[in-house]
Amino acid sequence: MKTDTDIAIIGGGLNGTALALALGSTGLSVTIFDASPQDTRSDDAFDGRATAIAAGSRNMLRALGVWDRLSDDAQPIHDILVTDGRVSQGAGTSFLHFDHREVGDEPFGNLVENRHIRRALFDAVADAPTVEHRHPVRVKRLERDTARATLHLEDGTASARLAVACDGRSSPTARAAGIRYAGWDYPQAGVVCTVEHARPHEGVAHEYFLPSGPFAILPLTGNRSSLVWTEKKALAAAAMALDDAAFEAEIARRFGRFLGPVSVTGPRWTYPLSLSLAYDYCAPRLALVGDAAHAVHPIAGQGLNLGFKDAAALTQVIAEAARRGEDIGAVEVLQRYERWRRFDNTAMGLGMDAINRLFSNDLTPVRALRGLGLGLVNRMGPARRFFMRQAAGLSGEMPKLLQGKAV
Repeated sequence: MKTDTDIAIIGGGLNGTALALALGSTGLSVTIFDASPQDTRSDDAFDGRATAIAAGSRNMLRALGVWDRLSDDAQPIHDILVTDGRVSQGAGTSFLHFDHREVGDEPFGNLVENRHIRRALFDAVADAPTVEHRHPVRVKRLERDTARATLHLEDGTASARLAVACDGRSSPTARAAGIRYAGWDYPQAGVVCTVEHARPHEGVAHEYFLPSGPFAILPLTGNRSSLVWTEKKALAAAAMALDDAAFEAEIARRFGRFLGPVSVTGPRWTYPLSLSLAYDYCAPRLALVGDAAHAVHPIAGQGLNLGFKDAAALTQVIAEAARRGEDIGAVEVLQRYERWRRFDNTAMGLGMDAINRLFSNDLTPVRALRGLGLGLVNRMGPARRFFMRQAAGLSGEMPKLLQGKAV
């Protein structure tokens, strides 16, 4: 089989499908080459995480016609409370409070389970006349020359003016193209599950810093929350092995019972954590988006939002180049996207790394220093609002899609 398309997207995850919709909205033909069957990705057991869709990302999903498919499953985040403490001391004292009313009428973002986001994106892709989703199709090799990118598949070839790697952290596609990465693995793992609780969460997200890593309870629809527990690898494995009663007792030890009795609903998942930053975001006929370009610590929940911002920026660069009659796969065009996004992503990745290192310890001088510093931020309105705009994805040079505008 042979396929010709304007843009070939390698990877059918959240970033790949969102990028396909964005590029397809400009009139370009887009084909997604997804190694996983759609039924596998759509299964509830595929990914137990939930994502904080920042205000800017929400604007993009609205502009692409996806948000209406998600809104019933989206929980607004009105406030963020950050606390610091030791396990034995319970929830500690709040020293940083973000209130969405300081930066606008809309919430910072919305907490949505990834399973709902995937299904909404898949449904929108199925309805998009300029987007084709091929699955399961594995790209065995990518060749690039001055005119085209050729994808060698298990059942033939495909040709595109531009290929985009959306195949995850330390992208095999990028590495085969000679793109190098900087980064490291963390001595931590993330434990994720959904809990039900007796009291309403009122749309408040809690980030509680413990010596082994952050512990977050993030509000979902109803009296439910997504628990994201960052723990040392050996202890994370031990936590996964606990029965529900013991696991719930560990939750109570760390966060207290401010939401009343808490019970785990459904399975638990664990994920390795790492930092991965690509030296380059492009090569001739190839661009990197999302985790293929940068994978950051989940401490601020910004990973997918950074990927959506990549998708919006690349779409704008490509659309403007196409209207000027430029070659959309030329490295000179793709470097505009790289210059736009690399600094922001690198700063966020290293910033989250620094925060994780600062808070994931129990040294008394460090605890005192960080408490003093963040206490000052909490009392300084301009600084507090700066961080709130960062959390909402409304800072820096925003692509049109993140402003809710068509490209």
